[in-house]
Amino acid sequence: MSAAPGQATIRFVARGAKSADDALVTEGARVMGICNACRYCEGFCAVFPAMERRVEFGCAELDYLANLCHHCGACFYSCQYAPPHAFAVNVPRTLAQLRTHTYKAYAWPRAFAGLYRHHSIAVALALASGLAVFLLLALALAPQGLLAVYSGAGAFYAVLPHALMLTLFGLTFGFSFLAMAIGGVRYWRAIGGGAAPPAAAAVRNTLGNALTLRYLDGGGNGCYVGEGLDDRPTPARRVLHHVMFYGFALCFASTSVATLYHYACGQPAPYALSSLPVMLGTLGGIGLLIGPAGLLWLKRRQDVRVRDPAQQPLDAGLLWLLLLSSATGLALLALRATGAMPVLLAIHLGGVLALFFTLPYGKFVHGIYRYLALAKHQREVRQPNPVGFTES
Repeated sequence: MSAAPGQATIRFVARGAKSADDALVTEGARVMGICNACRYCEGFCAVFPAMERRVEFGCAELDYLANLCHHCGACFYSCQYAPPHAFAVNVPRTLAQLRTHTYKAYAWPRAFAGLYRHHSIAVALALASGLAVFLLLALALAPQGLLAVYSGAGAFYAVLPHALMLTLFGLTFGFSFLAMAIGGVRYWRAIGGGAAPPAAAAVRNTLGNALTLRYLDGGGNGCYVGEGLDDRPTPARRVLHHVMFYGFALCFASTSVATLYHYACGQPAPYALSSLPVMLGTLGGIGLLIGPAGLLWLKRRQDVRVRDPAQQPLDAGLLWLLLLSSATGLALLALRATGAMPVLLAIHLGGVLALFFTLPYGKFVHGIYRYLALAKHQREVRQPNPVGFTES
């Protein structure tokens, strides 16, 4: 890869700092400038080819590059300028810090952006517990009490009315979806995504990269997850992300099919163990136990040198809410014909409501911003390099 004759020197800029404070933007520009001069890691992931198309690194450029990063750690362990070198280049930590600021910068409503600072395991579980207690109090006031046995079609709605569930979940999910959509549009516009629809090939490649987690392979050898695993690359993180993501997708599919059963076929829950909603939900619930539990285990062993301390509570809060929702959902399935069902239903619904409410203000949004960053990258690679480098 060679520079065009007369190519300008890389410029560090921190103008218009909207997504991070000036110090963080300046540090991001400094790190990217050094990487742009070195280019040893250009084959590891999409960050470095995208970086090489730029000679300035302001807020928009850094927001874009930060969300292309999958935090595999390969560049840190390969970098000759990483600490204890005087340059102290730490790409994974710097881009992780920039991602955290990205989430706050594009949050909607803006007044809720502060939730990112306070999101943690304690907050997530406290919210889930509070919602569950609210539902339990509603059950305690019912004539049947907390330990009544319900059975047959519509048993869940005999505990909590269908209209109440529909209102609670409809309003919560609708608000969360709107908040994430507005945040995504803000981010896309800020990074210069453009208004024209992308080519079919670009959409196909973006979906392929996102659904296969291509850039979690660390350049082909896997992710580095810490000294506890001898600092050797492993595919464990990629596999666990797949298990978690497709577990979530199966649970969403289960809910969608159950909605069709209820409204189109007139068959209210609960359903037989052999029914499609139950089979999809069971497989998804198991995935949402294995994936989050495994990722929490890996995070405990992650090299502290590449962590962003501010992002750890976001990660853990989402993972614990997924664990709570899946564990209580599977317990509800196993004990739905017993007197434990009403209490388990309230706890499960409290966890799911907390999960839905915190989606726009927790780590879940990284999937949206990362997809949009990958979409922009696919659009870029189909255009001539504006700074005169030949991409390999």
